[in-house]
Amino acid sequence: MSIADFFALLGGVGLFLLGMTLMSSGLQSAAGDKVRTILEHATSNKILGILLGTGVTVLIQSSSATDMMVIGFVNSGLMNLKEAIAVIMGANIGTTITAQITAFDLTAFAPLLLFIGCVMYLFMSRKKVKSVGMIILGFGMLFVGVGLIKDAIKPLSQSVQFEQFLAGLSNPVLAVLFGIAFTALLQSSSSSTVIFQTFAVQGILNYRTTVYLLIGAAIGSVTPNLLAGLTTNRNGKRSAVLNLVFNLLRAALLLTIISIFPQVLDLICRLSPNNIGRQIANTHTIFAIFSVLVLAPFSGLIVRLAELMIPRLPEETRMLEGKKLLYLNSAKSTLPSVQIRQAVLECRRMGEMTLDNLKLSLQCFFEDGNTQKLMNQVEDTESIIDYLCQAISDRLMETRSLDLTDADAFRASKLMVIAMNFERIGDQAENIIEFRQKLDEQNDKLSTAGKSDLQKLSEKVVRSVELCIDIFSEENFSKLPEASENENQVDQLHDQITNNHVQRLMNGNCNPMAGIVFTDMTTDLERCADNAFNISTALFKKTS
Repeated sequence: MSIADFFALLGGVGLFLLGMTLMSSGLQSAAGDKVRTILEHATSNKILGILLGTGVTVLIQSSSATDMMVIGFVNSGLMNLKEAIAVIMGANIGTTITAQITAFDLTAFAPLLLFIGCVMYLFMSRKKVKSVGMIILGFGMLFVGVGLIKDAIKPLSQSVQFEQFLAGLSNPVLAVLFGIAFTALLQSSSSSTVIFQTFAVQGILNYRTTVYLLIGAAIGSVTPNLLAGLTTNRNGKRSAVLNLVFNLLRAALLLTIISIFPQVLDLICRLSPNNIGRQIANTHTIFAIFSVLVLAPFSGLIVRLAELMIPRLPEETRMLEGKKLLYLNSAKSTLPSVQIRQAVLECRRMGEMTLDNLKLSLQCFFEDGNTQKLMNQVEDTESIIDYLCQAISDRLMETRSLDLTDADAFRASKLMVIAMNFERIGDQAENIIEFRQKLDEQNDKLSTAGKSDLQKLSEKVVRSVELCIDIFSEENFSKLPEASENENQVDQLHDQITNNHVQRLMNGNCNPMAGIVFTDMTTDLERCADNAFNISTALFKKTS
């Protein structure tokens, strides 16, 4: 192989990769946010998840892009691991479409595709048309790249050194390892598969060696996902590991089948005799479908294996247990009056969690030293509070569609108000740790007098929340006067410490950033007390 042929090979690979990227980007752009929307609706239905993963990957021509979205959804809590493994399995089927496309020899039409795509992309103003132009342009580049690779590798068949290298790949283990390394280098299983396919079409690789290379390529394809998982939370890392575990099991399964029943490869070859490119494409697709059919029933075990590899921390267990309704059952299976009482218990649980989180955020704010662990705990609890608010509201909406008495209808609507007010207190607790972060970032501190004033106000606000939980959950309205008096004291104290703050500013005893934090903090604390009093009186107005 001459230097010119080597450069042509590199250029062909580069053009092919660029074509794949352009085609994938164009497809994603043309689909808009529909792809993400489709994946967000992946449910616990395993078959639907597999079909969604297959369809999305065919649509955007990139299993890596699909897997990256899955990792993002798992990382943000929009998808759990059981849903993720189904989509990942589907993506492994969808990615085989690229080899099916390149099995058609469209090299002669590639220049025309390039021209049409270029005209649409450069000279059309509509975004959708430009996206379609990008797809066609990428499609043309893909086949021009394949053509360059074909021409460049012809001399390799005459190279003694290359023949010796290929003789080493006749060993299945070495072929699988080379497939892993080559795909990890290219960061694309579709690209490495098509390159192996092209080598086979040119007679440089035999069919069986190519099959082992494809098995290795599937394992190597997880490299981008593992790298992306490094920057995610532990659940995001598990979703990346899921892909690795699935492809390792898939490789072990296929290698076992080929070893025990080598006739399987002969049967696949008979589907398209004398067309090795199509034989490789068919093998790629059939192996992917077969692996999913065999391993899908064991997806739960794959998830557990990933969880064993990245063990669940105590705080993760707490999060999982927190994001469940402990008392509320389905409205269809419970009497309305019982459902209302269950909602009260659920709201009390939410309220106690909110109170603890408020106290923790205040501890975080006033405590000296590194409080990052406390901040993380506040944020984790806040996500549970948000979930409970939504879940309680959804169940109460179901209840309101039933035949309720006027009293129960009123209580259902007011319990929704109570849940939303607790959620707002939770938001304000999260704001408090953000105030602490601002002070830390500016290496600033509150004055001793300002800190003392805020602590006094905080104590009153915490008492307001404690009272509201007791009053609404037990409907103990005898404490309402105390709640009202405490609310008045909060308002008066708020005005007093605001005046104190203004005086300190005028005397130059307060730093500007600390002054802003102080003002925002007093406002949020006063709002907490308002929300607490709303909760205290929510069920009283109708019954008084």
